[in-house]
Amino acid sequence: MADQLSRETHTGRREDLLVIFAALQTAVRKIAHLLSRAGIEDLFGEAEAPAGSADRDKAKKLDIVANEVMKVALEGTGRVSLMASEEDDEPVSVHSACGREGGSYVAVFDPLDGSRNIDASIPTGTIFGLYAAATSGEPTDALQPGTRQIAAAYSLYSSATMLVVSWGSGVHGFTLDTTVGEFVLSHPKIQIPQRGQIYSVNDARYFDWPEGLRRYIDDIRQGKGQNPKQYSARYICSLVADFHRTLLYGGVAMNPRSHLRLIYEANPLGFLAEQAGGRASDGKRRILDIQPEKLHQRLPLFLGSPDDIAELESYEDVQQINNPGYTV
Repeated sequence: MADQLSRETHTGRREDLLVIFAALQTAVRKIAHLLSRAGIEDLFGEAEAPAGSADRDKAKKLDIVANEVMKVALEGTGRVSLMASEEDDEPVSVHSACGREGGSYVAVFDPLDGSRNIDASIPTGTIFGLYAAATSGEPTDALQPGTRQIAAAYSLYSSATMLVVSWGSGVHGFTLDTTVGEFVLSHPKIQIPQRGQIYSVNDARYFDWPEGLRRYIDDIRQGKGQNPKQYSARYICSLVADFHRTLLYGGVAMNPRSHLRLIYEANPLGFLAEQAGGRASDGKRRILDIQPEKLHQRLPLFLGSPDDIAELESYEDVQQINNPGYTV
């Protein structure tokens, strides 16, 4: 990973990113190990501590543990002045990075995405975004639009542990070689197909969807859309896993409700989607252009092949603004 990063970043920032992404690799390896032993070490189930803010979901035990792993690793770099996590009510200022020579950075992350699936050992992931700090650690640094990201990544904990990253010049996938404990470049220069044949959404909610989204799904399932092929549904209910498949195979992964977080999920994955030649939308506008208004802001999210996202947006009424009451 260090070799790839060195070729793709400017000299002035290269050392900082090398240190930060080395820490991220360490955190991902640790989380992967904890997940593999969760049933043995009694790490399944909900955490005893309350979730805190109403903007956040109730935490699982592994959410809390993964959050601490990420924070310890990133704080140890001396480069990160502010950390904002999906598991914390407020950003955490890291004073060791303030005033240092060179750059200081804002790290935003969802330490363990897909936590509803944890107890069933279904694929989960970590989502990570990185910004240059605009101040010396003020909480507002976490409210930068996605266009200001300088790097993003996600890890996938599944049959293999993968780390998929972009430093702003393409997307590369690294697979953890457990025999040596290192990430090896396995998917260089990932390019999402221009169009796919798979859609990923919880279509058990079909009858609650707005009319435009129902028409879109009806058309692509029957081969009546712009693509004459009939689309197949593939849905894991783990954002990282659904997005990873979409990145490799094409199509669209979506949650039409205002459920996913702009800062921790939509912006990093949107950055990766665009770097791979895809698109990220809330159904009406580009995700990376949205100015965050609050830390745990939620929104609809549509990620995928550029032709598929453009076609979906053309149906206009695709955002499920009204929630009839379900939480899953």
